[in-house]
This record gives sequence, structure tokens and C-alpha cells, in this order.
Amino acid sequence: MVRLALQGDVDALANSAGDVSRMSGFVGILNLDGAPVDRALLERMTQALAFRGPDAQQVWCDGPVGLGHALLQIPPGLPLEKQPAQLDGRLWIAANARLDARAELIGKLKEKSRAAEAVSLSTPDAALILHAYNAWGEACVEHLFGDFSFAVWDAREKRLLCARDPMGIRQLYYAQVGSSLVFGNTLNSIRLHPGVSRRLNDLAIADFLLFESNQDPSATSFADIRQLPPAHTLLCERAAVSVRRYWELPAAAPVHFSRNAEYVERFRELLDAAVADRLRGSNVGVLMSGGLDSTAVAVSAQRVLARGGNPEGVRAYTEVYDSLIPHEERRYATLAANALKIPIEYLVGDNRKIFERGDTQTRRSHSPMNLAWPDGSADQLRQIAAHSRVALTGFGADPALAARITVHFRQLIKQRRFDRMLLDAGRYLTRPGRMSRLYLRVRWQRLFPSKTSAAPFPPWLNPDLEKKLSLRDRWAGLNHEQFPNHSARPEAYELVTSPVWPNLFETLDSNFTQMPVEIRNPFFDLRLLRFLLALPRLPWCCDKQILRESARGSLPDAVRLRRKSPMPAETLNALLQKPESAWVDRFDPIEELETYVLRQKIPPVYCEKDLWSARVHLRPLSLNFWLRHRES
Repeated sequence: MVRLALQGDVDALANSAGDVSRMSGFVGILNLDGAPVDRALLERMTQALAFRGPDAQQVWCDGPVGLGHALLQIPPGLPLEKQPAQLDGRLWIAANARLDARAELIGKLKEKSRAAEAVSLSTPDAALILHAYNAWGEACVEHLFGDFSFAVWDAREKRLLCARDPMGIRQLYYAQVGSSLVFGNTLNSIRLHPGVSRRLNDLAIADFLLFESNQDPSATSFADIRQLPPAHTLLCERAAVSVRRYWELPAAAPVHFSRNAEYVERFRELLDAAVADRLRGSNVGVLMSGGLDSTAVAVSAQRVLARGGNPEGVRAYTEVYDSLIPHEERRYATLAANALKIPIEYLVGDNRKIFERGDTQTRRSHSPMNLAWPDGSADQLRQIAAHSRVALTGFGADPALAARITVHFRQLIKQRRFDRMLLDAGRYLTRPGRMSRLYLRVRWQRLFPSKTSAAPFPPWLNPDLEKKLSLRDRWAGLNHEQFPNHSARPEAYELVTSPVWPNLFETLDSNFTQMPVEIRNPFFDLRLLRFLLALPRLPWCCDKQILRESARGSLPDAVRLRRKSPMPAETLNALLQKPESAWVDRFDPIEELETYVLRQKIPPVYCEKDLWSARVHLRPLSLNFWLRHRES
């Protein structure tokens, strides 16, 4: 029954070409002392979101509360949705939302509430959230799946509910300053409120210098502004603000089917459902390398859109290097695109330079980030924008399918199941193309890591900052590898729940890209994610066998059976060998950098061949860019 319902949802979405997804920016103000909202201020904060929502900007105020919204409509050209939206004049919402499993949610709403009798698959996501709140109150988030952040104002109860999706794909920031609570999905819009100071959060800055990303899911780089962590709600009632977690990724019990074909069939069903929910009939661009993850998404997108009568709706976009580094993505991506009969556009990165967009990128980013790598994402999204407002990625497959084959065999030895161990080893070694994909060097390095296989503690941190924040203890504690869970594959669970992902999603958000394109990640769909985390290490996860089998008949064996592609980070080493990169050792720090970094202790990086050393010692330069331009 579950499978039939899922396939029905996929077919309904594939054929709903007129269905609309509305992605956007929103901001709000709630004055806790009851004072009326300054409408002119709210309008300025909303207008600052126009880059996120170029199709329409709307403001609604009612006494002490006000909401602003900027709309990006997907696909464009249809009648515009009005947000902030209301239900019965009592509930109001501003949202950046794209819901999954809408048919299931609609069925539950109709069973729960008479007010939801008129909802349908064409009902906007924000309206569905209002109906869900009307039916379940604060517990509505427990019935929602997808990528979302939203704010609901309940005029009767004088209650504000803000929420962020389980995986943190959408952002939500807030600041409680004086008697005002300011909130929204764009940090720089919140900074326009006069009560929000410019003070920095030194621990968040230190986290960047140590780990390259913020490790506190509730902090931002600005002292007054917090971010709502993934899977959390913020409730403001009777002037009291509380934050709580509403969901946690469950530890997956191993899944078992009687036939191997059932694993592949179930994977295809779930991937198609995830892709269909992210398309709803729209044309789409796929950020497609020649690897397994993104090509699996392209195969699914073509299958879903063809089912809906739009077989030419998929295009591939691939960044390639022809001379800077050894790079085979052009060849493999071309093979995949030809097999799928989809057009493909290439972006050649050979002429890029180190920190070439340091100034422009820091103007977009509300937190420091490593800017050394050449970044072609803006150019790729510009290519996609000419065709579609939706881009799909293959992000998420790597962590979800992470598997340590040695753990599997250790468990069998411990259980004295030597016959099973020999059987599994034989099956593993006789898979098609296995001899070319044993990765012996990688396995040796994991067993006997070199001293340079991990990032060193930076020698250039300001000792006063290091002492004040106990940074050595923080670095040692957060670098300690642990798998404190009882999932089927603890290593995969740990990687999926890493703070790396919400930080990455921030850089994929239109707040940073400044492009009218929504980037969506099917492998982070909760239905698919739970299934992947429950797969046994052998045969399905090791070397991504589930992807290789599902692509049989869709992709050529040259792609399906290829080795894992080289790390893109090799571009950094190549760029550091070029004479024009020598300036990185001669940069002039701004005065504020000294609070965090002793400039004279940064070792030379030009011509550095060790990746970790290069990454670590270029962070101060990235921070210098950000400090210089953050007010832009």
C-alpha cells in the first residue's frame, strides 16, 4: 500500500505541469511591548529582499506585528501568489517553503479539519502550512516534510511561531533587541533594524579559523543575531521567547528485502518521489558532474518529467577543467548526457584565479568563508537561469551511503561467521569493474594516516583570543571522531547530521548566490534519506553499489562503473603553483584582523603542495576579505 501511494504521488506531481512552487524571502517584526510596527522600516527591510523575490514584494502590519515578503515564483509567468497570506483573518504567514508528500498532508488535513476541505495539490505551500497550524497548532511542524522556514502569527492567541525544516536547508534568523523580536530568512535584512548592533561574535569567527565553518547551529557571526537550528521552532507568547527541537533523525534499523531487485526498485521509487516533489512539472537544470550522484538525479529527473509529458525539460550543467588539473568530468558527463539524450552546457574553469571573487563573494556572505577556491557557481546558475528557476544537485549521497567495509568484516569475525565473511568477500570482489575500484591507497591511508592527513592547529591565532575562548580544548573536542549512535551505519548517521551541511546550504541559498534560481537536493529528502541510512554496508553502500545498480540500462557502463572522481580541491594546489598567486603571502591585513590573527605568524602558502596546510593558512586572508567588506 505504501509503495502504491508513493507512486501515485509521483505520477500526480509529474503530470501537474501547472502546479506552482513559490520560493522567497521574508522578514518580520514583533514589538513585545505592544507598540505599533514602524511600517516604513518594515518596507525598507522587505525591499532589501527584492533580489530573492523579484516577482513581487508585499508588506502586512497589524499593530505590534508586521510581516514582509518577496516572491520568486516557479515557474514564472503564472498568476502571483500573495504573501503574507492569511486564513480566516486570524492566521497570517510569511514563508520560504517547498513541501514534500503534499498529497499525504492534504489527506490528513481533510480528515482533521473542515476548514481544509477545499485544499488541493494546487494549493500553495504557505497556505497548506496555515491549514496545518490551524489543525495542530505548534505541533504542525511534526506533520510537515520538505525544505521550509516560516513565521505564523496567530492573532487570536497573540502567538508567533517560527520554524525551520529538519535538515536546515532553509534558513531562519532572529534577534531580540530591546522590546522587539526581528526575524526572517535573510540575515542582512535583519541587520537593517536600528536595534541590531554591528558587534561580532568572536566564537563564531574563531570557529571559521579552526574548522572553516560555524560549529554552533544557533550562532551567527553577529553577536545580536541568532539562527534557528535545523528541526527547531521558536515560539513567542506573552512576550516570552522559547526555542525547542521538534524532530531528530532516528537511528535507522537495517532494512532487509528478500530479493536484490527490491532494494533497487525501492530506491528508484523514493528518488523519483523526491525529485518529483522538487520539480512539480517545471523545467530543471542539473548540476551534473560525470559521477554517480548527480547523474542518478539526472536520470530520475528525466524519468519524472517524461512521465509528465515534458521529456525535454532537463538540461545538464558541468564545470570542467581541460588543462589546469587532470580532470575527466567533461568525458563522463558527455557520455551521461548523450545516453540520456539531454542537452549539456560546460563551464571551463582553467583561467580562474585564486580569490578571484573575494570582494564580490564577501559582499554576499554574512559570515566568513574560505574564498580561495575558484567558484564557478554564479556562472553556472546564470546559465541555468536562462532555462529554469530550479537546479538539482547530487549532494547528500556521499554521507548517506558512507560505509566502512572493515567494520562489516570485523563484525562477522567477532560473531565467528567465517562462512558469511568468505561469501561476502567473494561477492564484493567479483562485482563488475571491482578490480579497478579497490581504492587500496585510500584504504591504506585510513589504516595508517600520515601526520599531515588532518588539519593542524593554527599557529597564528591571537593567544589572547585562544585563551579567552579555550580554543585548543574546543578544537581537540570537536576533532575527536565519535559515532555515538545506534544506527545501522553509525558513520553515515554522523556525516549526515554534521553541521557542515546547514553551513553548505547557506552558500547555496539565493541570499549568497544572488541568482533567481532555487537549488534543491533530492538526496536530503527524509523519505529517501531514511532508506539509504538503513541499507546494509554490503553490497549496497560500499562503493555506492545501489547507485550503480539503479543506473543499469540508463547510463553507459563507462559512467556506471567508473572509479570515484578526484577531489575538486586539487584545483587549489594547482593555482598555488602559478606565479600570479604569490601575492597571497604579501597581503596587508586590516587593523581588525589582529583581534583574531597574528599576521607575522602565518607561514608562506605560495607553492604549498599539502592541501590541509594550504586550506588552514589561507583562512586568515579569507577573514581579512570578509572583515573589510562585511558592511557592504
